Amino acid sequence: MKDDYTLLILAAGMGSRFGGLKQIEPFGPNGEFIIDYSIYDAIEAGFTKVVFLIKEENYKTFRNTIGKRIESKIKTEYCFQSNDNIPEEYKVPEDRKKPLGTAHAILCCKEKINEPFAMINADDFYGKDAYKKAMEFLQEEHKENTYGLVGYLIKNTISENGSVKRGMCKVENGYLKYIVESSVIKENNHIIATPVDGSHSFEVEEKAINCMNMLLFNQTIFKKLEEEFPKFLNNKDNLESGEFMIPDILEKCIEDNYAKVEVIETNAKWYGVTYKEDTEIVKTAIKKLIINKDYKEHLWN
Repeated sequence: MKDDYTLLILAAGMGSRFGGLKQIEPFGPNGEFIIDYSIYDAIEAGFTKVVFLIKEENYKTFRNTIGKRIESKIKTEYCFQSNDNIPEEYKVPEDRKKPLGTAHAILCCKEKINEPFAMINADDFYGKDAYKKAMEFLQEEHKENTYGLVGYLIKNTISENGSVKRGMCKVENGYLKYIVESSVIKENNHIIATPVDGSHSFEVEEKAINCMNMLLFNQTIFKKLEEEFPKFLNNKDNLESGEFMIPDILEKCIEDNYAKVEVIETNAKWYGVTYKEDTEIVKTAIKKLIINKDYKEHLWN
């Protein structure tokens, strides 16, 4: 339908440094998860459907925890990401447990998404302003191959407990030019980004834009994913340990003039759990938002 908008939540990953499934850690005063607040904000902004991308073995856990809370509030569907969900002429090594990446995750949801959609990570708290601006973008009239990236100020995404991986964005005239995947840390009041490709570290301003995987698409993204996925699979090293990642696809779209990526800046504060010590920081932030009446204490009542 014309006025349908989907929120795709990528929830198939595991947080190794955190020590388990971050998605089912309670953060609200009544056992709410970060996902609960994401869905609440999305509904408030005008999204009409949620699609969870999960591992099939986690389906029961998700359905009995997150699903049962929100299925009466918004249309809810589930997709599964597995390493055997690939063209039949390829075979992933049996000992590989790691998912094939975020771009593969989106591709796994092709049959469930027939409308404009936003993609987020399950274990990230994005803030109300981000969902509001995401919906405004999706509702606007764009050329068919124009996507969106909700860009966060780097000062609003740093952990107090160590370095974090961030996609530093090069933006020109409001559009993404490329992303530099980097390890970012704040030391002595300076924010230092070290690219993961081994190139030289560089200092970034507090207002530098980074990508936190809140991305906005239409149906044309699936065609590009289907074109690029076999190229990824043809590299044996990728089958062993590589990942088919959405930032790489965005850059490929730009390089091939397939699509432009508009950068939509938000002043929202991002919260996430990279380290176990981040947990209390996120819980305290949510508590303050409840005190400020941004959320109800019993979120779904």
